Amino acid sequence: MSYITPEMLEFLAGIRANNSKEWFEPRKPFYQEHVYEPLKSLGAALFAPYAERGDMMHKVARIYKDANFPPFLHYRDTMWIYVRHEAMYWSQTPTLFFEVSPEGARFGFRIASPKPALMAYFREQLSEDPEEFFQLERDLAKYDISITGDEYKRPKPCKDERLLPYFKKKSLAAEVALPAGEELFGEGLLPRVQEVFAQVFPLHEYVQGLLTEFELSQVIEEVKTLDAQDEPFMKKAPTQEFMW
Repeated sequence: MSYITPEMLEFLAGIRANNSKEWFEPRKPFYQEHVYEPLKSLGAALFAPYAERGDMMHKVARIYKDANFPPFLHYRDTMWIYVRHEAMYWSQTPTLFFEVSPEGARFGFRIASPKPALMAYFREQLSEDPEEFFQLERDLAKYDISITGDEYKRPKPCKDERLLPYFKKKSLAAEVALPAGEELFGEGLLPRVQEVFAQVFPLHEYVQGLLTEFELSQVIEEVKTLDAQDEPFMKKAPTQEFMW
């Protein structure tokens, strides 16, 4: 089965050039049949190996953009599928993703917009025990996959030169790009994406573990703060008299 077609990419390019209800509405049946349904099928196939875990879910983007967030356009020209653990905010959660645009596809692992405090926790854990992360990096290098991510303009202070590339990161990713062409449109796409998902999944679980630890530490600190506030206390008497 071919999930991605030249017609799908042409439609997304059309959205990019004509992002309006007037352009989209007459073509809505085409979107349903040739964009959303194939991506829905691909999403189900990509999620299948993780379904039995019981703690993961998947989602396929719809063409409609959230009107509350910029850019204030009606429709997406980039569609995505993600597979991840249950969470409220997907952009702050480690995610296995597949993304298709007029240029082609990208797929693999990313945590798109982690909280700065989580990245600080990542740097702290990396400083204490870098070997597990370095082993993940070496394993991915065997498949010609690098760990990347958006970077701060100013890197965070780092005493270990080996860690400096990751002290610059404000997000993390490990992905593969596939341009428009025979490989993207062929029947080999599904096994290729499944293969990459399997290769990056240990990194996904490493970051998910950090996120779980970080969130637990936040809950513990909140409980400690509440406990401290609940302790009985006596008001001090005024040190001087006031005339009202």
